Amino acid sequence: MPHILLGDDDEELTQLLQEYLHNHGVTCDCVHDGEAVIQKLKAAMNNEAAYDLLVLDIMMPKIDGLSVLRQLPNISDIPVIMLTAKGEEIDRIIGLELGADDYITKPCNPRELLARINAVIKRTNAAVSEHMPLPESRLTLDQNQRLCQIDGIELQVTGTEFDLLVALLKQKGEVVSKAWLSEHVLQRELQPFDRSLDVHVSRLRKKLQPFHDEPIKAIRGKGYQLVL
Repeated sequence: MPHILLGDDDEELTQLLQEYLHNHGVTCDCVHDGEAVIQKLKAAMNNEAAYDLLVLDIMMPKIDGLSVLRQLPNISDIPVIMLTAKGEEIDRIIGLELGADDYITKPCNPRELLARINAVIKRTNAAVSEHMPLPESRLTLDQNQRLCQIDGIELQVTGTEFDLLVALLKQKGEVVSKAWLSEHVLQRELQPFDRSLDVHVSRLRKKLQPFHDEPIKAIRGKGYQLVL
């Protein structure tokens, strides 16, 4: 049974979501400010009972959601789904740039949230005992431990970035369409004006650039191509 942490200052909404998720096999702890989110995550890590996923509202008292995301790499590598206000695209983009795996707009449909939770956890927990080195052995992805190495140096990537690398590596040299990547990596159909995939690729490209000037090419109107 997945165990998630939900951080949102709307107590009525969190109670509704908590009951719905519990009825569908997901244990959900709720807190109502950013400071409590950090405290809960630290306590869980210290007790070796880490959460499977964090659902994080952007607008929260004490410490807002974006500030929590900035601190998260020093606390946990937990995957994150953001809750953002409708129309607040800049918050979604910043959240994705800070390492969030996905987002959903408020007011959210509990069924859609459950689907997003299951999709992200499924990606994160995918355990395929396989090494996938390129012929020149520069890039190695260990799908069992979800580790990425370039020239023997470990690269810190998020769960979504790792899955993007796997998808691009399996079709190295070929142009992979955005629609295919969205469906197979983000687990949803590509929507008009949805920049989530572009933001994830941009973050990944920046992490790869110390090893290659143009590691991932954007082919206008077609998709992306791994050339590292």
